[in-house]
Amino acid sequence: MKVDIDMGTASGGTPAGLDLEELLATRLLVQGNSGSGKSHLLRRLLEQSAPWVQQCVIDPEGDFVTLADKFGHVVVDAARAESELTRIAGRIRQHRVSVVVNLEGLDVEQQMRAAAAFLGGMFDADRDYWYPVLVVVDEAQLFAPAAAGDVTDDARKLSLGAMTNLMCRGRKRGLAGVIATQRLAKLAKNVAAEASNFLMGRTFLDIDMARAADLLGMDRRQAEMFRDLARGHFVALGPALSRRPLPVTIGPVETSARSTSPKLTPLPEAPVDARDLIFTPGPEETTPIVRRTPPPPPPTPTVDILAQLARSRPAVEAAAEPAAEIDEAEREAGIEQVMREIIDDPDASFRSDAVLYQDFLVRCRIRRVPGSPLSLSAFRRRYAVARAGIGGELAQSDSWQQALSLSESLPDDVQGVFLMVAQAAVAGEPCPSDATLARAYGTQSARRARRLLTYFEERGLLIVRVDFHGKRVAAFPDLGCETAPGDPDGPDAMEQRQAAE
Repeated sequence: MKVDIDMGTASGGTPAGLDLEELLATRLLVQGNSGSGKSHLLRRLLEQSAPWVQQCVIDPEGDFVTLADKFGHVVVDAARAESELTRIAGRIRQHRVSVVVNLEGLDVEQQMRAAAAFLGGMFDADRDYWYPVLVVVDEAQLFAPAAAGDVTDDARKLSLGAMTNLMCRGRKRGLAGVIATQRLAKLAKNVAAEASNFLMGRTFLDIDMARAADLLGMDRRQAEMFRDLARGHFVALGPALSRRPLPVTIGPVETSARSTSPKLTPLPEAPVDARDLIFTPGPEETTPIVRRTPPPPPPTPTVDILAQLARSRPAVEAAAEPAAEIDEAEREAGIEQVMREIIDDPDASFRSDAVLYQDFLVRCRIRRVPGSPLSLSAFRRRYAVARAGIGGELAQSDSWQQALSLSESLPDDVQGVFLMVAQAAVAGEPCPSDATLARAYGTQSARRARRLLTYFEERGLLIVRVDFHGKRVAAFPDLGCETAPGDPDGPDAMEQRQAAE
């Protein structure tokens, strides 16, 4: 079905149409300096296409929440746990609800993590829910920066990976990315390069004008025109817009942003006691205490320094008392207790190793666990073993020790999944379901869990077979044991255990 969206007027007064179905397949990039009308353009696109397609707006400033009153969008406050945002995104795709993800009030790193969690949940939705969704990301340079900034590398990688999935791999999953940025030079190139439609607004820097001209197939000498574009005027190009660069004036919108451009207003009449109003603190204010740093002492003359060095050295101080011996049993018990607390946290599986390690260190200090803390690599190993949940005599058996030895040849992020399946084989329990393995790997995607089993099988560590009842069995040739038949489509074991409690 062909649906043309009215974006305004083109040169010559003709309507400027946008083929919505073509846009869903080819994506859109909007560029323009602050005040060029990018948000106005996005609002026009969202309002005109609202009756035809599901929409999701990543809104860092809270400007698009007004769409809820007119068009029924649900506002999702991003001040939630990342795992909760991921689950909400999955339900949004399932029920086909248009939403505005409000990131207002969060700092930049929190915004990046929240956006990454939400986009990851939409990307990992089951194939049955791959309906078309228009995903609009305002200020995309925040979520896909071209260079490292003041945020941590972990947050940047999460956000950039989610934006790359949206623009590079989202089309087959029904996700059509519409990204807007103030500067092309600040946006990661592999994200910008996946867009086939462009709307270029006013820009002043030479590097941005040159990139805009290159993307539109224009001569470098024509790049100067981008400085003369008025607010709300853009140059369009792409299969959903025009086959040749086309000047477009964006039409009016029905809703408005909560924040508007500053307007000149007359100054109030100066009161007679203006100095008293400024310099007299109010009743609720407290007078700050000004602490002045004393001046540094004058430098010691070189002659005095040489004289001090020439003097006899003072007597050696008495040797410090030896440090108290650490009770290794107490230390191990404390570490095991902290590990158990982290594993019992339902959101721990969806956090990165770096975040879990920081949580582990804090908990150890609270519990006053003696001795030096574990290193990050040692923590990953202990966490993977603890998550397998084996104890008693089985933990000392030759089969389990052999399983621990085999797991050392695997990458850190998959050792926990391997040990979970090995524990089921050693204990003779049913093979874990895809949902259980996905949680252990820190994802919501059952397909990734199945790919991990294939990866283990390719490494020759196990053999997966299906019995006559469709149940899955994982056999370990090196261990001489196999799991009991288990339902691969069964529920998550942790959620089932929490529900029973």
